[in-house]
Amino acid sequence: MPYIFIGFAFGFAIPYLARRFSKFMPATFACALYRIFRPNKTVSKEKRKNNHKYNLLCHRYFMRSLGWGIITAATIYLASLVLPENETPWIAFFIIMLYTLMEIDKRMLLLPDILTVPLLIVGFSYAVFAGGMLGYEPAASAANSALGAAAGYVIPVIASLFLIKKYPEAFGGGDIKLLSAVGSWVGLTNIPYVILLSCLLFAVSCFINKQRQGAFGPSIVIASLIILFLSCLLYTSDA
Repeated sequence: MPYIFIGFAFGFAIPYLARRFSKFMPATFACALYRIFRPNKTVSKEKRKNNHKYNLLCHRYFMRSLGWGIITAATIYLASLVLPENETPWIAFFIIMLYTLMEIDKRMLLLPDILTVPLLIVGFSYAVFAGGMLGYEPAASAANSALGAAAGYVIPVIASLFLIKKYPEAFGGGDIKLLSAVGSWVGLTNIPYVILLSCLLFAVSCFINKQRQGAFGPSIVIASLIILFLSCLLYTSDA
Protein backbone atom coordinates (compact mmCIF):
# COMPACT_ATOMS: atom_id res chain seq x y z
CA MET A 1 0.00 0.00 0.00
CA PRO A 2 2.77 2.61 0.71
CA TYR A 3 4.03 2.15 -2.84
CA ILE A 4 0.68 3.33 -4.18
CA PHE A 5 0.98 6.66 -2.35
CA ILE A 6 4.62 6.98 -3.35
CA GLY A 7 3.70 6.24 -6.96
CA PHE A 8 0.94 8.83 -6.90
CA ALA A 9 3.22 11.48 -5.39
CA PHE A 10 6.01 10.94 -7.91
CA GLY A 11 3.54 10.53 -10.78
CA PHE A 12 1.87 13.80 -9.84
CA ALA A 13 5.26 15.51 -10.17
CA ILE A 14 6.00 14.14 -13.66
CA PRO A 15 4.49 17.09 -15.63
CA TYR A 16 6.38 19.50 -13.38
CA LEU A 17 9.68 17.73 -14.10
CA ALA A 18 8.94 17.61 -17.82
CA ARG A 19 8.18 21.33 -17.82
CA ARG A 20 11.37 22.08 -15.89
CA PHE A 21 13.45 20.10 -18.39
CA SER A 22 11.85 21.98 -21.29
CA LYS A 23 13.06 25.26 -19.78
CA PHE A 24 16.78 24.51 -19.58
CA MET A 25 17.63 21.52 -21.78
CA PRO A 26 20.00 20.82 -23.41
CA ALA A 27 22.32 21.33 -20.45
CA THR A 28 25.14 19.63 -18.63
CA PHE A 29 24.35 17.00 -16.00
CA ALA A 30 25.23 19.36 -13.12
CA CYS A 31 23.30 22.31 -14.57
CA ALA A 32 20.21 20.15 -15.17
CA LEU A 33 20.31 18.83 -11.61
CA TYR A 34 20.65 22.38 -10.26
CA ARG A 35 17.80 23.79 -12.35
CA ILE A 36 15.37 21.05 -11.29
CA PHE A 37 15.53 22.28 -7.70
CA ARG A 38 16.28 25.96 -8.42
CA PRO A 39 14.04 26.90 -11.36
CA ASN A 40 14.04 30.32 -12.98
CA LYS A 41 10.89 32.30 -12.21
CA THR A 42 9.26 33.39 -15.47
CA VAL A 43 5.89 34.76 -14.27
CA SER A 44 5.53 37.38 -11.54
CA LYS A 45 2.94 37.12 -8.76
CA GLU A 46 1.06 40.17 -10.08
CA LYS A 47 0.58 38.57 -13.50
CA ARG A 48 -0.59 35.30 -11.94
CA LYS A 49 -3.47 36.84 -10.00
CA ASN A 50 -5.69 38.18 -12.77
CA ASN A 51 -4.42 36.27 -15.78
CA HIS A 52 -7.26 34.08 -17.06
CA LYS A 53 -5.04 32.33 -19.60
CA TYR A 54 -2.48 31.53 -16.91
CA ASN A 55 -5.19 30.19 -14.56
CA LEU A 56 -6.60 28.00 -17.32
CA LEU A 57 -3.12 26.65 -18.02
CA CYS A 58 -2.67 25.87 -14.32
CA HIS A 59 -5.96 23.97 -14.30
CA ARG A 60 -4.93 21.85 -17.29
CA TYR A 61 -1.53 21.35 -15.71
CA PHE A 62 -3.15 20.15 -12.47
CA MET A 63 -5.44 17.72 -14.30
CA ARG A 64 -2.49 16.30 -16.24
CA SER A 65 -0.56 15.88 -12.99
CA LEU A 66 -3.55 14.16 -11.41
CA GLY A 67 -3.81 11.79 -14.37
CA TRP A 68 -0.13 10.87 -14.21
CA GLY A 69 -0.41 10.32 -10.46
CA ILE A 70 -3.28 7.87 -10.91
CA ILE A 71 -1.59 6.03 -13.82
CA THR A 72 1.72 5.71 -11.96
CA ALA A 73 0.07 4.53 -8.74
CA ALA A 74 -2.05 1.98 -10.61
CA THR A 75 0.94 0.60 -12.54
CA ILE A 76 3.02 0.22 -9.38
CA TYR A 77 0.11 -1.44 -7.61
CA LEU A 78 -0.28 -3.98 -10.43
CA ALA A 79 3.47 -4.63 -10.32
CA SER A 80 3.30 -5.28 -6.56
CA LEU A 81 0.70 -8.00 -7.20
CA VAL A 82 3.01 -10.07 -9.42
CA LEU A 83 6.42 -9.31 -7.88
CA PRO A 84 8.13 -10.43 -4.67
CA GLU A 85 7.98 -7.74 -2.00
CA ASN A 86 11.75 -7.12 -2.05
CA GLU A 87 11.64 -6.31 -5.79
CA THR A 88 8.69 -3.89 -5.71
CA PRO A 89 10.74 -0.78 -4.75
CA TRP A 90 13.12 -1.41 -7.63
CA ILE A 91 10.36 -1.81 -10.19
CA ALA A 92 8.54 1.21 -8.75
CA PHE A 93 11.65 3.27 -9.53
CA PHE A 94 11.77 1.75 -13.02
CA ILE A 95 8.14 2.67 -13.69
CA ILE A 96 8.46 6.23 -12.38
CA MET A 97 11.58 6.88 -14.47
CA LEU A 98 10.00 5.43 -17.62
CA TYR A 99 6.87 7.57 -17.28
CA THR A 100 8.99 10.67 -16.64
CA LEU A 101 11.05 10.01 -19.75
CA MET A 102 7.87 9.38 -21.71
CA GLU A 103 6.42 12.77 -20.76
CA ILE A 104 9.69 14.61 -21.46
CA ASP A 105 10.10 12.98 -24.88
CA LYS A 106 6.52 13.81 -25.85
CA ARG A 107 7.11 17.41 -24.84
CA MET A 108 10.64 17.96 -26.15
CA LEU A 109 11.58 15.04 -28.45
CA LEU A 110 14.49 14.52 -26.07
CA LEU A 111 15.58 11.78 -23.66
CA PRO A 112 18.10 13.41 -21.28
CA ASP A 113 21.19 11.55 -20.08
CA ILE A 114 20.52 12.77 -16.54
CA LEU A 115 17.68 10.22 -16.43
CA THR A 116 18.75 7.43 -18.81
CA VAL A 117 22.20 6.96 -17.25
CA PRO A 118 20.90 6.52 -13.66
CA LEU A 119 18.22 4.20 -15.03
CA LEU A 120 20.98 2.02 -16.52
CA ILE A 121 23.04 2.02 -13.31
CA VAL A 122 20.08 1.21 -11.05
CA GLY A 123 18.98 -1.53 -13.46
CA PHE A 124 22.33 -3.25 -13.10
CA SER A 125 22.18 -2.76 -9.32
CA TYR A 126 18.72 -4.34 -9.31
CA ALA A 127 20.14 -7.41 -11.02
CA VAL A 128 23.09 -7.65 -8.62
CA PHE A 129 21.31 -7.01 -5.31
CA ALA A 130 17.77 -8.25 -5.96
CA GLY A 131 18.48 -11.04 -8.45
CA GLY A 132 16.42 -9.52 -11.25
CA MET A 133 12.86 -10.37 -12.14
CA LEU A 134 13.76 -13.73 -13.66
CA GLY A 135 15.06 -15.10 -10.38
CA TYR A 136 18.64 -15.81 -11.48
CA GLU A 137 21.52 -16.21 -9.08
CA PRO A 138 23.30 -12.85 -8.51
CA ALA A 139 26.26 -13.60 -10.81
CA ALA A 140 24.05 -14.90 -13.63
CA SER A 141 21.60 -12.04 -13.16
CA ALA A 142 24.39 -9.46 -13.35
CA ALA A 143 25.69 -11.02 -16.57
CA ASN A 144 22.16 -11.12 -17.99
CA SER A 145 21.69 -7.44 -17.13
CA ALA A 146 25.00 -6.41 -18.68
CA LEU A 147 24.31 -8.38 -21.85
CA GLY A 148 20.80 -6.94 -22.01
CA ALA A 149 22.19 -3.40 -21.79
CA ALA A 150 24.76 -4.18 -24.49
CA ALA A 151 22.10 -5.71 -26.76
CA GLY A 152 19.80 -2.74 -26.17
CA TYR A 153 22.55 -0.52 -27.53
CA VAL A 154 23.98 -2.69 -30.30
CA ILE A 155 20.76 -3.99 -31.92
CA PRO A 156 19.28 -0.54 -32.76
CA VAL A 157 22.69 0.68 -33.94
CA ILE A 158 22.96 -2.25 -36.36
CA ALA A 159 19.34 -1.75 -37.45
CA SER A 160 20.08 1.92 -38.12
CA LEU A 161 22.83 0.95 -40.57
CA PHE A 162 20.24 -0.75 -42.78
CA LEU A 163 17.75 2.10 -42.49
CA ILE A 164 20.11 5.08 -42.66
CA LYS A 165 19.59 5.84 -46.37
CA LYS A 166 15.81 6.05 -46.19
CA TYR A 167 15.38 6.87 -42.49
CA PRO A 168 18.55 8.65 -41.29
CA GLU A 169 17.02 9.28 -37.85
CA ALA A 170 15.38 5.89 -37.32
CA PHE A 171 16.91 5.59 -33.83
CA GLY A 172 18.04 8.75 -32.08
CA GLY A 173 20.90 8.75 -29.58
CA GLY A 174 18.48 9.15 -26.68
CA ASP A 175 16.35 6.26 -27.92
CA ILE A 176 19.38 3.95 -28.06
CA LYS A 177 20.49 4.97 -24.55
CA LEU A 178 16.99 4.34 -23.23
CA LEU A 179 16.88 0.90 -24.86
CA SER A 180 20.26 0.11 -23.33
CA ALA A 181 18.97 1.19 -19.91
CA VAL A 182 15.82 -0.91 -20.35
CA GLY A 183 18.00 -3.86 -21.35
CA SER A 184 19.75 -3.70 -17.97
CA TRP A 185 16.34 -4.24 -16.35
CA VAL A 186 14.68 -6.82 -18.60
CA GLY A 187 17.80 -8.77 -19.59
CA LEU A 188 19.20 -10.22 -22.79
CA THR A 189 16.26 -12.54 -23.42
CA ASN A 190 13.61 -9.81 -23.34
CA ILE A 191 15.27 -6.77 -24.88
CA PRO A 192 14.78 -7.94 -28.52
CA TYR A 193 11.04 -8.24 -27.81
CA VAL A 194 11.04 -4.72 -26.36
CA ILE A 195 12.70 -3.36 -29.50
CA LEU A 196 10.37 -5.18 -31.88
CA LEU A 197 7.24 -4.25 -29.93
CA SER A 198 8.29 -0.60 -29.61
CA CYS A 199 8.81 -0.40 -33.39
CA LEU A 200 5.36 -1.92 -33.96
CA LEU A 201 3.72 0.48 -31.51
CA PHE A 202 5.49 3.44 -33.10
CA ALA A 203 4.35 2.35 -36.57
CA VAL A 204 0.75 2.07 -35.35
CA SER A 205 1.02 5.50 -33.70
CA CYS A 206 2.36 7.08 -36.88
CA PHE A 207 -0.43 5.46 -38.92
CA ILE A 208 -3.14 6.69 -36.55
CA ASN A 209 -1.71 10.21 -36.33
CA LYS A 210 -0.86 10.28 -40.06
CA GLN A 211 2.77 11.27 -39.52
CA ARG A 212 6.13 9.79 -40.51
CA GLN A 213 8.13 10.78 -37.45
CA GLY A 214 7.73 11.75 -33.82
CA ALA A 215 8.75 10.83 -30.29
CA PHE A 216 9.90 7.21 -30.15
CA GLY A 217 10.37 7.22 -26.37
CA PRO A 218 6.67 6.63 -25.49
CA SER A 219 6.63 3.49 -27.64
CA ILE A 220 9.75 2.19 -25.88
CA VAL A 221 8.17 2.88 -22.48
CA ILE A 222 4.90 1.11 -23.27
CA ALA A 223 6.70 -1.86 -24.85
CA SER A 224 9.07 -2.11 -21.86
CA LEU A 225 6.18 -2.23 -19.39
CA ILE A 226 4.28 -4.80 -21.43
CA ILE A 227 7.32 -7.10 -21.64
CA LEU A 228 8.08 -6.48 -17.97
CA PHE A 229 4.61 -7.58 -16.83
CA LEU A 230 4.51 -10.56 -19.20
CA SER A 231 7.90 -11.74 -17.93
CA CYS A 232 6.81 -11.32 -14.31
CA LEU A 233 3.60 -13.27 -14.93
CA LEU A 234 5.50 -16.10 -16.63
CA TYR A 235 8.04 -16.20 -13.83
CA THR A 236 5.41 -16.31 -11.07
CA SER A 237 3.39 -18.97 -12.90
CA ASP A 238 6.47 -21.20 -13.29
CA ALA A 239 7.45 -20.65 -9.67
